[in-house]
Amino acid sequence: MNHPYDIAIIGGGVVGGMIARTLSAYQFRICILEKENDVARGASAANSSIVHAGFDAHEGSLKAELNVKGAEMMASVCRELGVKYQNNGSLVLGFDLADREALEALLRRGTTNGVKDLRLLEQEELRALEPNVAKDATCALYAPTAGIVCPYELTIASIGNAMDNGAELFTNFAVTGIEDLGDVFCISSESAKVSARYVINAAGLFADAIAAMVGDTSFTIHPRRGEYLLLDRECGGMVKQTLFRTPGKMGKGLLVTPTVDGNLLVGPTSVDQEDKTDKSTTPEGLSLIRAKSAENAEGVPFGKTITSFCGLRAVGSTGDFIINLPRERFVNVAGIESPGLSSSPAIAEYVVELLKDAGLEFRTNPAFDPIRPATHAFREGSIEEKNAMIQKDPAYGRILCRCEGVSEGEILAAIRQNPRPRDLDGVKRRTRAQMGRCQGGFCSPYIVELLAKENGVPFESVTKFGGGSIINFGKTKEEA
Repeated sequence: MNHPYDIAIIGGGVVGGMIARTLSAYQFRICILEKENDVARGASAANSSIVHAGFDAHEGSLKAELNVKGAEMMASVCRELGVKYQNNGSLVLGFDLADREALEALLRRGTTNGVKDLRLLEQEELRALEPNVAKDATCALYAPTAGIVCPYELTIASIGNAMDNGAELFTNFAVTGIEDLGDVFCISSESAKVSARYVINAAGLFADAIAAMVGDTSFTIHPRRGEYLLLDRECGGMVKQTLFRTPGKMGKGLLVTPTVDGNLLVGPTSVDQEDKTDKSTTPEGLSLIRAKSAENAEGVPFGKTITSFCGLRAVGSTGDFIINLPRERFVNVAGIESPGLSSSPAIAEYVVELLKDAGLEFRTNPAFDPIRPATHAFREGSIEEKNAMIQKDPAYGRILCRCEGVSEGEILAAIRQNPRPRDLDGVKRRTRAQMGRCQGGFCSPYIVELLAKENGVPFESVTKFGGGSIINFGKTKEEA
């Protein structure tokens, strides 16, 4: 093993990324250990993309405290990281007296939690705000401080910013064991080892298994599957706010929402399961989404669906976020289900305070730069700005992904930027190439070529998402 790191963060999701970025503002040697081929492969790749206002979490809980604080931080964090964020607001719909009573209770809870500007809307004002809302909705809880963000873009940007400030990323590092050697922990995978003075367990669905490696069996994590349908960008303007139903014991219920990229997102289902790896969609789940969406909005045009997907939420056994030190120099950041995305900037600050209380010395990193340039400047630029970029680099004038209008220049820039993608899905999450109507049918071969060339690997070795997801076995019409 080399010289030990000060801090090892297990998990390359949005929570691990935010913690890494926040800690990189100090003089620490930091590494991030991610079991997959890329970051943002777990819950951070497939969720509702909502920055919740903070009225749902129970009063006095860690979820409530960190949700409200994180939501207030999100706009500034996204500006620094060049990530798209929209403060679009949310509406929780009510249809009868029982719903109204539930909304009034949420209003009281949200006010106690510190959520600003919450109020109840009656039917006339509701329909004026959202003309396509379900016709039977009689009232709604309006949360103007809620927003939307791209979760995987936020994850990639936060980890990239941490790396630009000195953190190191190890992918394909599935932790198999942790040994306390007294002053450092030795963290092992099947093929490598690293050592660190402090370990932060942000391993999502597998956080209970990581905790158990140091003798902490005080909690368990189980997956809750949520299936979604994503509609074409021409549907994104159907609603402005995020539309919810009143929450139940399985979560916040099915939603209809625009995305920051202009699509319409509908879902999720909510089903507990045991398998922590099964992300398959089901006919039953997708049919339920189509049927239940009418309870939120009228006339969702499912004929314009471009893809479906499933995410797994890490549901902890305690009912609240689990952020603690079960033993010296080891921090759990576990059970980070909804509102984990909303809370992630505040969770990072909470962990910093926890480490300070534990005796870790913090010295400011004078070279720290919180700014990461936006990766969508070309797509959103004016004609004049695009022409200037093309004159500087002709690759920006070659459009590879026609559905999303993504140029070769943008893809090359993404491949060359921390954290570097090595597979097709990694490029997709960074550039939106392959995310349009044809789902990569046209541009994928070109992107594979660029990945092979930039990473110095054979064309056939480029995968869809790492592991055994092989795309090409060889060239056609080529003699042995």
